[in-house]
Amino acid sequence: MAQDIEHVKTPHGERAPACTLVIFGAAGDLTKRLLMPALYNLARTGLLPLNFALIGVDRADMTDDSFRAHVAQAVTAFASDKHYAQTLQTEHLDRLLGSMSYLSADFSDPQAYAQLTARLQQADKEKHADANVMFYLAVGSRFFAGIVDQLGAAGLVQETEQAWRRVVVEKPFGHDLASARELNKQLRNNLHETQIYRMDHFLGKETVQNIMLMRFANGIFEPLWTRDHIDHVQITVAETVGVEQRAAFYETTGAMRDMVPNHVFQLLALTAMESPASFDADAVRNEKTKVLDSVHVLDPLRDVVRGQYAAGARNGEPLKAYRNEADVSADSRTETYIAMKLGIDNWRWAGVPFYLRTGKALSTRQSEIQVQFKRPPFSLFRDTATGALQPNTLLIKLQPDEGAMLTFGAKIPGPRIEIGQVHMDFHYKDYFQNAPSTGYETLIYDCMIGDATLFQRSDSVMAGWQIVQPLQDLLAQRKDAPLSFYAAGSQGPEEAQQLFGDSGNRWRSLA
Repeated sequence: MAQDIEHVKTPHGERAPACTLVIFGAAGDLTKRLLMPALYNLARTGLLPLNFALIGVDRADMTDDSFRAHVAQAVTAFASDKHYAQTLQTEHLDRLLGSMSYLSADFSDPQAYAQLTARLQQADKEKHADANVMFYLAVGSRFFAGIVDQLGAAGLVQETEQAWRRVVVEKPFGHDLASARELNKQLRNNLHETQIYRMDHFLGKETVQNIMLMRFANGIFEPLWTRDHIDHVQITVAETVGVEQRAAFYETTGAMRDMVPNHVFQLLALTAMESPASFDADAVRNEKTKVLDSVHVLDPLRDVVRGQYAAGARNGEPLKAYRNEADVSADSRTETYIAMKLGIDNWRWAGVPFYLRTGKALSTRQSEIQVQFKRPPFSLFRDTATGALQPNTLLIKLQPDEGAMLTFGAKIPGPRIEIGQVHMDFHYKDYFQNAPSTGYETLIYDCMIGDATLFQRSDSVMAGWQIVQPLQDLLAQRKDAPLSFYAAGSQGPEEAQQLFGDSGNRWRSLA
């Protein structure tokens, strides 16, 4: 039996129950840069179980000691990064390293899973992990089904009343609707839906989670969050980096598959969802899925603009074109930018357009949601010096400077009635202490405690792929599907402005 004390409160929350974490792909970049620093942070804040074991599985030839040295280097680099500016707390790192072992194995070899079974039994005996096991598939999506089949054949995902077994899979979950359905079918051969945790690390960010709290915990926003008061909504996820070392992957994926059905549509769902009956995982996910199910059928020629970055510059430094990146075809038609206009067919949002955009090699790194409210009637001000009434906007800033900004009109001092725009600007760092975070801490912890709220359910995944299926059909049928070009370091393709038509609105400028 576990010696860990269940339900122990810490200043950061309740400690997770005893368990073993098995990471497939333990020698990979995701584990090194994000998962290990996140586990260190959980140890540092007291949320990691006292009775905890970690088994790394990968094809790389490492021993337990060399694996621990590999992890120590990763966590030390994280703690010394000037962006995080924290002091490494060696007692917590040592505790994490002491929980680790490594298994060098081929993911397709049944014998590897017999060895893993023995390791799990040993970990339970030595670490008192209570036979609770979390399998984290930090590997390419092509390995997901095969690993789960092997786990199932070895009897490693069977749950009992005393012990749970959960499997975390990273995005992308399929590359279109058909492949997502097939992958889901394959996973369900061995797992119940409640055992599958589909990871989208974007949802681990505090400001993303705060979208719900901002809406439903503040009486000044929710009554106005309707078609009667909102003119349109813009959702932006902009990156300054190009494809870097991911060009081979990106050539077959593109901005749409990489970002839209997961990150961007999750922001859309959080912004537009109805109030759930509670914060229970299924209550929240039911409402998010309803939003995606209500999105208009997409017209890929009218409602979508695809772009690809050409050569450009940022701060005087030249930037190469996408087609000049290594492993990219000289006549590539892959989009590095996508913008779309969507509508939601329900009572709250009928007639309100949602504009979504995401892209690489843009002028600035900026993720945000802008809610633009309708202008009041101008009649009262027709005989004044006020030339126009600017709209009120609520800007929810997700990264890099988390916070929110409300824009409204105020009288400019003087004898005449003139209106100027003022900004109430809230920054999280001014009010709350931002602990160094990779974005994975919350999600790993939630999986350990069995809270699936921030993980995508299968129906939500399918609904996301269903929305973009018309675009994928067009791209499959037409090799000459419209593709615009934009200079690297710019705001994106000018053609994206056409989505606003004659509404008089424009994309919010990327700072």
